[in-house]
Amino acid sequence: MPDSTPLQRRFVLARRTFLIAFSLLMFGGTRLPAAEQWQAGLAKANITPQTGVWLAGYGSKRAPDGKLHDIWMKALALEAPGGERALLITSDFQGVPKSMSDRVFEQIKTKFGLNRRQIMFTFSHNHCGPRLGDDLYDYYPTTPEQDQIVAAYTDRMVKETVTMIGQALADLAPATLQQGNGHTTFAVNRRNNREADIPNLLKAGKALVGPVDHDVPILTVTRPDGQLAAVLFGYACHPTTLSFTKICGDYPGFAQLEIEKNHPGTQAMFVNTCGGDQNPLPRRKVELCEKYGHMLAVAVEEALKQPLQKVSPGLKTAFAYVDLPYLKVVTRADLEADLNSGNRIKKRWAARLLKKLDQGETFPTAYPYPIHAWRLGNEVLMIGMGAETVVDYALRFKREFGPGTWVCGYADDMISYIPSKRVWLEGGYEGGSNLYEYGRPAYRWSEQTEDLISETVHKLVKQVE
Repeated sequence: MPDSTPLQRRFVLARRTFLIAFSLLMFGGTRLPAAEQWQAGLAKANITPQTGVWLAGYGSKRAPDGKLHDIWMKALALEAPGGERALLITSDFQGVPKSMSDRVFEQIKTKFGLNRRQIMFTFSHNHCGPRLGDDLYDYYPTTPEQDQIVAAYTDRMVKETVTMIGQALADLAPATLQQGNGHTTFAVNRRNNREADIPNLLKAGKALVGPVDHDVPILTVTRPDGQLAAVLFGYACHPTTLSFTKICGDYPGFAQLEIEKNHPGTQAMFVNTCGGDQNPLPRRKVELCEKYGHMLAVAVEEALKQPLQKVSPGLKTAFAYVDLPYLKVVTRADLEADLNSGNRIKKRWAARLLKKLDQGETFPTAYPYPIHAWRLGNEVLMIGMGAETVVDYALRFKREFGPGTWVCGYADDMISYIPSKRVWLEGGYEGGSNLYEYGRPAYRWSEQTEDLISETVHKLVKQVE
């Protein structure tokens, strides 16, 4: 700088010193060569239906009549030194059935060489999103026309998912991963607190009861230039604040929008941890949904302000199915009796299963339950579990495996509620005889459910140590 003044030279030197210090702080020292650091890729797809796909959940005909905001499916591809890859999909779907996700997994293996253990397909369980495939088929008073609309939409979503994954893999570039944890409190254990009582209990300052998980785990993806590229975050709570007929992402949708607004160019991604028995209470109003989304976004922002733990480059993935036995497979006599039930869902289910028996089918005695274990560096253990896991699973596995453990429910397959031993013994909606709502050929799971899942989780975690 031959023409600069001494003051200007001191300013430039100070700025360079600051940038070096900032780089050391953000990236933990000298920048690693590309072959020795994480590679991360991102992509997303708009999944807002353009046809009359009914909204999922609540067991009724809910044709959409507009939207509050678009809904999304998003992908995070990770590659560790040595080339090991994993791909996480998050979505604003209510439930992805096995009949859909298996098609996605098969095409991903064919097109991109990724095996089952390397892909986790999660869904937020949003009840203001579209139906998919045969998920909860007997739950709805569906029609042949609606079946065709849902089938066409599901076919399109399979194609969109595979395309999005290709885009995420093509986007792989150097990145730093960091993890932290936030906290927010709007999830309520719905088994132990009557919804009608919540407003008065809160007004009176009385404590709500029952197990909850108010942690908000976060994982950040930062590019070498300091750009925050993605924030993955979780919470254990049903996205059932709303029950009307407008498309939106419920509280996770509002939280993601707020985070992306706060951080332009950043992709926010939500996973439902183990919220099977957790509800946002009170609920049923848009302003409450916006409030809970804001509370969750604030929890993420507060976590981002704290010192985050760097995730060292390294990736191991494991996957297995465990056969969860039914307590008792239904008989023809059971189904014939249920044809006279006052429960419309049970009547539809019984009629459909009787047709299967008439066609010579036999019912399986167990269901293949999907479980993942991913180890990211030495700092993060991500456990992925199918369907609607109750909060006991998250509390148990975080206790057993320690800090940095994520326990994600709602992965790969929307099977049913998955009760813990405690919930099974207590009975009630999440642990009782309601498997007919999900189309299963039984009323209840076996009492062995938690033991079988835990045994498989521990085996998989050992594989990724």
